[in-house]
Amino acid sequence: MAHTSRIPSFRNLTVQERIDAVAAETGISPERLEGFSGDAFPVAKAEHMSENVVGVFSLPVGVATNFIVNNREVLVPMATEEASVIAAASNGARMARELGGFTTSSTGPIMQAQIQLVDVRDPAAARLRILEQRQRIMDLAALQDPKLAEVGGGVRDLIVRVVPARYGTYVLVHLVVDVRDAMGANAVNTMAEAISATIAEVGGGRALLRILTNKADLRLARARATFDAAALGGSAVVDDMLHAYALAEADPYRAATHNKGIMNGVSAVVLATGNDTRAVEAGAHSHAVNAAGLYSSLSTFEKDGNGNLSATLEMPVPVGLVGGATKVHPAAQSALAIAEVATASELAELIVAVGLAQNVAAMRVLATEGVQRGHMSLHAKTLAAAVGASAEEVPQVVAGLIEERVFRHDRAEAILSDIRRGAKA
Repeated sequence: MAHTSRIPSFRNLTVQERIDAVAAETGISPERLEGFSGDAFPVAKAEHMSENVVGVFSLPVGVATNFIVNNREVLVPMATEEASVIAAASNGARMARELGGFTTSSTGPIMQAQIQLVDVRDPAAARLRILEQRQRIMDLAALQDPKLAEVGGGVRDLIVRVVPARYGTYVLVHLVVDVRDAMGANAVNTMAEAISATIAEVGGGRALLRILTNKADLRLARARATFDAAALGGSAVVDDMLHAYALAEADPYRAATHNKGIMNGVSAVVLATGNDTRAVEAGAHSHAVNAAGLYSSLSTFEKDGNGNLSATLEMPVPVGLVGGATKVHPAAQSALAIAEVATASELAELIVAVGLAQNVAAMRVLATEGVQRGHMSLHAKTLAAAVGASAEEVPQVVAGLIEERVFRHDRAEAILSDIRRGAKA
């Protein structure tokens, strides 16, 4: 367990110094972090993970600091190409830790598969026939993965819905499964295919689709934190953050960008730990549609009795610790070692805490100086690298761009050219 996630001047350390600091604070050996080495994931290994492989594509992996989650100091691995993301998450966590950090909780790791019946003449009666055979169908599904029950998971329920649609009325059977520490797609898909013939026979139709739903609304993770008004910049800043949140709650155009900010943090941790970013993103955005059918904010902002900002986030986070890239990709294994999570639910809760930290930090910036000042200052490093600046030249190019407040490729080239001319003079 990390001694502290508050590492002063972490961003100013060299890469090796950061690795040493992370190892020291988590108590793991530096060798456990070798998965982040550029040589740790060769093309030969990638060949077994994807199709038509021609190479590998690397992204920077950073560590967000300052997080306290359920009274535990934790360092958070994040894979992202956007420089401001990790900085924002760390800043949000820094502000949250003043009043105790993040408190998280979650439901069980429940996934659902759907079996679609078409050509059913009596859908309402078919629904009841299937429910009458509920236990037999559930038992058949459970036979497909007996080890799941051995570790405390397994089939939990069978739900049957009648859904009118464009080309007919479908009978949809939902198989509800506790998948424990797996993401669960393979497990529930296998079960769905195994029981589809029986369901078709009982329901009097033809089984068509047999696949999981990524609307994982029975697999929710939650995080909450209180942010001191003074740390945010005062009561006026809190009020403006509430106005910004209210717009995201009411307007889908704003909600799309608001939720993208949350997913900046969420997806970076999901990716770093070898989990399925597309599944998590699909579940999140479907969950953002409220009871009135409006796409809205995933998070909630309120003012508490002391005038502080109370922020919460609840969303589906179907992630796993076993199977897939989590067990194959060396960088994912190194990331999980840093995060020090013991279960898939614990990882999901950490991910939601990061999403909330990201959200609050971004909203504070939007309510004060605006997004471009901090974002573009960080982007200047990327511009400097893009025009070919060396490690020694990057700080000088960045300083020039910030002084001009012009963050363009042509200006970075010009500043670099001036630096090199000056060095030759």
